[in-house]
Amino acid sequence: MISGKNSLHSHSILGTPGTAPTIITAIEMGLKNFPYSGVKSDDDLTVEHLMICAKCHLPQLEDATDDVAREIVATIRAWQKAGKEGDYDKADDLEETIASLNIGCTVCHNKMALIHKWADGYPQPDTVYGPSATTAGSHDDETFDKIAEAPALGESIFCGQCHGTGPNFEFDHPSQCATLYGSYLFSYVAHGGSESCQECHMHKSGLGHDMQSYKSKEMIAMAFDIKVEGRSLFWRKNKEEGVLPIGVINVEMYNKTGHVVPDD
Repeated sequence: MISGKNSLHSHSILGTPGTAPTIITAIEMGLKNFPYSGVKSDDDLTVEHLMICAKCHLPQLEDATDDVAREIVATIRAWQKAGKEGDYDKADDLEETIASLNIGCTVCHNKMALIHKWADGYPQPDTVYGPSATTAGSHDDETFDKIAEAPALGESIFCGQCHGTGPNFEFDHPSQCATLYGSYLFSYVAHGGSESCQECHMHKSGLGHDMQSYKSKEMIAMAFDIKVEGRSLFWRKNKEEGVLPIGVINVEMYNKTGHVVPDD
């Protein structure tokens, strides 16, 4: 059984849980203050407004109605309210609902699977996609009963769709977002690096679909060489304060990853 239940992908709207509150902040401090956004209250929210965040945190939202977008926001607000009022049972129930909005199997293996659509075609509603032509064939599922190849699924460019290069210029109001793929291209690949995101985060780590980042002990061990040296000495500060005992600690950190740390 393939499991990614511990990955942030599995609760991408809830986050750590910092993502859901940040969506509310974006609405209150951003959308409601922008004179041309058309948003004065939550009733004015549309899918388009939430896609600034949902492009990566819930890309399937673009296929939903505006009512769904408003329901998501209402649920997050109710969750925050229940927590503040100490109604923890209700807050837990709502948190579970929010956590169910996620980057599930079909987001990566269907909706986002084909990048170069003019060459490779468009995702089909009855097909799941794998990184190799050897996976093509039938799939034991009532809805997705076919398997086909997505040539870029095993390449870093696939992850770069969300863990991207910075500003999302395709929006009417671009947002500055993840820059990992940009860092990977310009500071790692440009200097001779050849490993993909998947090679480190899925294969070398042994985590598979349980993809992790800086909070994972496995990834931390792979990411850094850390050297710490300390010494104590006596320092003659001045005539008034005299000789003082002090400690000096030198910390050296070597980044072994293919990108800046931390980032998204």
